[in-house]
Amino acid sequence: MKAWRVHTPGEPREAMRLEEVPEPVPGEGEVKLRVLAANVNFPDALLARGQYQIKPPLPFTPGVEVCAETEDGRRVIANPTLPHGGFAEYVTAPARALLPAPDSLDDAEAAALHIGYQTGWFGLHRRARIQRGETLLVHAAAGGVGSAAVQLGRAAGATVIGVVGGKAKVRTAEELGCDLVIDRETQDAAAIAARVKEFTGGHGADVVYDPVGGDAYTASAKCVAFEGRIVVVGFAGGTVPTPALNHALVKNYAVLGLHWGLYAIKEPAAIGACHAELTRLAADGAIKPLVSERVPFAGAADAVQRVADGTTTGRLVVVPALDGGAR
Repeated sequence: MKAWRVHTPGEPREAMRLEEVPEPVPGEGEVKLRVLAANVNFPDALLARGQYQIKPPLPFTPGVEVCAETEDGRRVIANPTLPHGGFAEYVTAPARALLPAPDSLDDAEAAALHIGYQTGWFGLHRRARIQRGETLLVHAAAGGVGSAAVQLGRAAGATVIGVVGGKAKVRTAEELGCDLVIDRETQDAAAIAARVKEFTGGHGADVVYDPVGGDAYTASAKCVAFEGRIVVVGFAGGTVPTPALNHALVKNYAVLGLHWGLYAIKEPAAIGACHAELTRLAADGAIKPLVSERVPFAGAADAVQRVADGTTTGRLVVVPALDGGAR
C-alpha cells in the first residue's frame, strides 16, 4: 500500500515521503481499516517536526484522525494507532474506540468531526459550563478547531465573538455566524480587548476558547468577564503564556486547561456520550465541519505544511480516492 512516512523530523513538506509499504497488521484488540478520508490536524505538523508530546518510532506515518471502512463494511471514525497514522491507504485502530460515522456527513466531514468537535464540546460544556445567553470569545475562529467552537457555541445559545487573522478569514467567520468578528492583523491585544468590552457593554467575555496562546491569551485576560472562564486548548501561535495568578485573583476569573485525550484514559464513556450528542447536532444541522478543501492523497505533505503555516481556513482533508488511492 501507499503511505506518507517521516524518516527524519523536519518541516512536513520535506520530512514526509510517499512510499510503498506493507499493510499494517492489527495487534490484539485492534482492527484493520481502509481509509476513506484523513483530516489534517496541527498535531500532524508537530509529529513531523518531532515536537509532539507523543514521539512514535521512526519511520512513522502521521495522521491522527480518519473516517474509514471496516472489513465488514461499516463506516467509522477512528484515531489510528501510531506509528501507522492516517495518511495511508490502510490503518489499524483499537476496536473498542471506533465510533459510527454520522449518516448526515460525508467521508471528509466525518473525518473532521472527532478531535476538534470533541475538544470544543468538552471545553465549552465540561470545563467552562457555558450557559445560554453568555458571550463566547473564540480565537482562530476561522480555523479547524476554532470553527468547531463557534458552531458549538451557537448551538449552546451563546453570543459568539470570533478573532481571526486576515480579511479572508473575517469573511469565513462571518459566514459561520459569529456575532462580531475582530481581525487581529489590524488590532493588537489591547484593541481586541477594547472591542470585546465595547460590544458587551463593558461586561466582557464569559467564556474564552483559546487554541492559540501568546498574544491571544493576553487579550483574553484583558477582557474576560467577572467569573469568566478562559479555556486553554493549545498553543498554535508558538508561545506558551504564563498566566498572572494575581490578575486572576483580582478579576475573579478561572483559567481552565483542557487535555481532551485524557478522557480516553480517565473517563472513556464520556467520549461515546459526546459523540452521540455531536451526531445529533450534525443531524439537526446545528454543526457541520467546515471542510475548505478535499486534498488528493498525493498532496498530503503540502496540506500538513499549510496547516502548520497557519494559512488555511476550516479543515483540509486528505481523500485517497481522489487520485486513485484506496477504494
